[in-house]
Amino acid sequence: MAEVTSQMVKDLREKTGAGMMDCKKALAETNGDMEGAIDWLRKKGLSQAAKKSGRVAAEGLVGVATSGGAGAAVEINAETDFVARNVQFQDFVESATKLALEVKGDIEALKGKPHPGESRTVGEQLTHLVATIGENMAIRRATVIAVDPGIVASYIHTAIRPGLGRIGVLVALESTGDKEKLTALAKQIAMHVAAANPQFLSIADVDNASLEREKAIYRDQAIAAGKAADIAEKMVTGRVRKYYEEVVLLEQAYIMDDKQKVSQVVEKAAKDIGAPVKLVAFVRYGLGEGIQKEEKDFAAEVAAVSGAKA
Repeated sequence: MAEVTSQMVKDLREKTGAGMMDCKKALAETNGDMEGAIDWLRKKGLSQAAKKSGRVAAEGLVGVATSGGAGAAVEINAETDFVARNVQFQDFVESATKLALEVKGDIEALKGKPHPGESRTVGEQLTHLVATIGENMAIRRATVIAVDPGIVASYIHTAIRPGLGRIGVLVALESTGDKEKLTALAKQIAMHVAAANPQFLSIADVDNASLEREKAIYRDQAIAAGKAADIAEKMVTGRVRKYYEEVVLLEQAYIMDDKQKVSQVVEKAAKDIGAPVKLVAFVRYGLGEGIQKEEKDFAAEVAAVSGAKA
């Protein structure tokens, strides 16, 4: 029997997009014959992953997982929302999210972790799912936040099962106070984040490019309305304040009580929790946000299949 080298496995992976263990087995089964191994993988349906890698994947699931003072959010995409209902895919996202906690959100390290219950890594298991389910998939992003002392709480909007859905949120509160009450507050703030979609935690976190772009728009609008330069600047100041209230979490009106800012809610909670509370971080993942989706003419697509003209 011919020796199967790591270089042979690597070459076969590059040619087929199949997982490492699948490539190794294919070469073993075909006595090291590369073309035979490709055919073996094709017959098993495992060489199709590479062909699917160019297709737009904007559906899928967001997963969240917490452990004490740490939490992970992961987005794994597929081409259609049907995949989100696939139990294999759900199990994969759930496992990958828990493993993301261990690697602090490093996607490459995550791909290299052994996948629970399989002889494959997470990356290889994903390739296996692509071949099995028949859609392009990708681990798009992962973030871990942590706090000590304190807690990280999570919230999933439109959950398909616990910890999995279309919008995932993590909120970190720093405090030595009552953990149960702290967790309850963090979950409420996480629900606020899901609904209000803040872009920044505090005013200090607003990047200068975003702020200057907003100022320029407000200034041009004021001047176009015939305002004098000094009046225009005062209007810009007012609009910037409003901008902060729209995009900065601590400046937003709290959805549970819009007469208070989120910062005020956190500050007042300290008395009930028994210690000062600080909101130190949040993460909000909305499934597919920022991905340019391919628009298809359904009628033309059907016509093309049938051979008729749209």
